[in-house]
Amino acid sequence: MGYVSAVPVPQPRAEAASATSSRRSLAAALFLGAVGATVVLLASGQIWAEGTAAVGGGAVPLDAQGSDVTGVPTALAIVGLAALVAVFAVRRAGRLLVSALLALSGAGAALAAFLGASDSAALDAKAAKTTGDTAAAIDALTHTAWPYVAAVGGLLILLAGLLALWFGKSWPAMSGRYERDGSPRPRKAPAVDPDRPEDLWKALDRGEDPTREA
Repeated sequence: MGYVSAVPVPQPRAEAASATSSRRSLAAALFLGAVGATVVLLASGQIWAEGTAAVGGGAVPLDAQGSDVTGVPTALAIVGLAALVAVFAVRRAGRLLVSALLALSGAGAALAAFLGASDSAALDAKAAKTTGDTAAAIDALTHTAWPYVAAVGGLLILLAGLLALWFGKSWPAMSGRYERDGSPRPRKAPAVDPDRPEDLWKALDRGEDPTREA
């Protein structure tokens, strides 16, 4: 009586589910990273704080954009975008490091924007310049919601980085045909036309057998 050995049977449904999950995480990371960086860059160009400076018995309205308060969120958003693209150009440990950089860029941008929401140094500097008094300070200081919008953008970049850290190993990498390892590529020998004597002589000079079929 024979015995039938247990042979593992491929599970196409499980493989399809894994591929679908990989594609979804990839799409989510790209969307979150791109939107987050765009939000940070746009919010950093808006007014974050407003106030007045006393000049000659009157008051001059002053405002400060996010880029006046801190340039950190903008810089880290750009770093995050670069890291998001670089994730697909590297593999294994390199992808892990780039994914970590993406997450840290988002966390740093969010923290810097949150801290800038209560900052008054930029307006104090403008008040001192406007009044000519280095000790001048801004009056009636108010802050807008834009710093918090920038912080949310930073959190979106952070989420993209976390997705890359968790699922990045299953994402596709840049095609090998676009990579260069520095090694010379073999050149294909030119075709030899047996009806042309000059081609035969050139093949013999190259050490080839012109009578051998390709």
